[in-house]
Amino acid sequence: MRIRISPWMVGATASLMLAAAHGCSNEGEPRNDEPTGGSAASGGTAGKGAAGAATTGKGGAGAAAGTGGAGPATGAGGAAAGSGGAPTGGSGGGPAGAAGTRAGASGASGAGSVGGAAGSGGARDAGPSDTSSGGNAGQSDSGRDGSGGVAGADGGNGVDASTPPPKMRDVLLVGNSVAGTVSFLDGNTFENLGSLNVIPDRDEVTAAINADLVRFIAYPIVKNAQLLHHFEPAAGDRFVDDLFVSPDGTVLYVSRSNLGDVAAFDLTKATHPRLWRTFVESPKADHAALSPDGNRLVVSATGTSRLADVLDAHTGKILGSFATGAYPHQNDYSADGKYIFNSSIGNVGYQAVTYQNNATAGDRWLIKVDANTFQVLKTWVFEWGIRPSVITADESIMYAQLSYLNGVIKYDLVAGKETQRSDQPLSPFALMTYANYDEYPHHSAHHGLALSKDGKRLCDCGTIDNTVSIVLTDGMTLEKTIDVGMVPYWATNSPDGLYCFVSLSGSDAISVIDYNAGTEAKVVPVGKFPQRSRLGRVPEPLLALLSRTPG
Repeated sequence: MRIRISPWMVGATASLMLAAAHGCSNEGEPRNDEPTGGSAASGGTAGKGAAGAATTGKGGAGAAAGTGGAGPATGAGGAAAGSGGAPTGGSGGGPAGAAGTRAGASGASGAGSVGGAAGSGGARDAGPSDTSSGGNAGQSDSGRDGSGGVAGADGGNGVDASTPPPKMRDVLLVGNSVAGTVSFLDGNTFENLGSLNVIPDRDEVTAAINADLVRFIAYPIVKNAQLLHHFEPAAGDRFVDDLFVSPDGTVLYVSRSNLGDVAAFDLTKATHPRLWRTFVESPKADHAALSPDGNRLVVSATGTSRLADVLDAHTGKILGSFATGAYPHQNDYSADGKYIFNSSIGNVGYQAVTYQNNATAGDRWLIKVDANTFQVLKTWVFEWGIRPSVITADESIMYAQLSYLNGVIKYDLVAGKETQRSDQPLSPFALMTYANYDEYPHHSAHHGLALSKDGKRLCDCGTIDNTVSIVLTDGMTLEKTIDVGMVPYWATNSPDGLYCFVSLSGSDAISVIDYNAGTEAKVVPVGKFPQRSRLGRVPEPLLALLSRTPG
């Protein structure tokens, strides 16, 4: 894959330092002229490429099947099927019978779902022995038996149709950015269930980076851009940016930040092997989003391009991309999966652009994209970087944090304007620690936002304040301020929407905030420098395969 070269890269190559590339100083600026919301812009641009069709996934291993049964080898008259037919060997599965297709949804714990109904002349494609290839068959490793057949062996994964599916557990996935691990917390009891190393291939990927001239030059620049003025944990090393689990809970997807790639890991095996990895079209892989059906993954390719890549979640293949503002950041699918919302933050790298020179940080846009054609349908223009945001289900309101703003705004997406804001005072800790705007971590005063299930309260992370604010959406008034640990940086709702999980990057922990009580209910230790966290559901037997370390 060829990385797109931008003016940013040309300047950066000359010095291997973002600060020098932009010729910017680190002079402090007084706190004034608070950021304001943006305005709507009309029109849109076409995205790159068309949506690719998913390929058919594998079924179970070959087996004898009864007449007309759906499943591994179906229908009367099949080459190795039908009454009295001999089972075919091997994990790839036997040839199809004269009728029947396998098109069920994905099963859990590697077990395939029940085959589709018989159709004339239908055929079942045999996939690889260990991994699915997406499409209608889902991510299963083996097929269930049809109405008259039996499941073939596939490494012991074939199951009888009468076997009940494993119990699923709600989990909070926590990306420990410096540690390169993911912690799994019980979404309801908040217990740390264990962790998983998601950079076991770091040496392999580093070799691939070093073999690519552009990536080789870019890597130290990206690392330098990650530095913080205060509380820097690891000289710019960051290995987990975003993370999701497949709908069936068997595959973990990770956007791996400085490594510039996305990787998928098999949760059904004790070794958690990597299923695939893909470099995005820029040296840094940023925020991501998984489509509601679990088939696609959109990842912001940040640095040398203004693009977000859309990947096939089953194969890792890039299906296409769409144009964004400068330094694309957060991605969100609409509830129905028809649209993607992408926001950009501009250049917020370490010592790259000062508060006074905010106008030179690049275009800060919120865009609405057709999830199938990748065409940009609408653009909203902002003066300041759009930090974490929440868009309501009816797509009428966006609550957003902005660069430098010590609070959160309410933005009318229909009218294209800010309607209200919660502008909060700096805490004593912030006043003592941060001398000026240019010392804020990547221009963020507040970074981390969640909306309660009833839509009445916001969980607003005061990153420089070491606080979490509960803000009432009706009037945007401050209800409660809660002191927490160091550098609160991300917020995610609990499954029941009654609690807010806050990543305490500087304390290596998750703070559990009770929306209604306005109190900290629990603090859970995780790994080094937790940032992004996401909800998911995982089969309980698979959680026993995790490392017992907290992160």
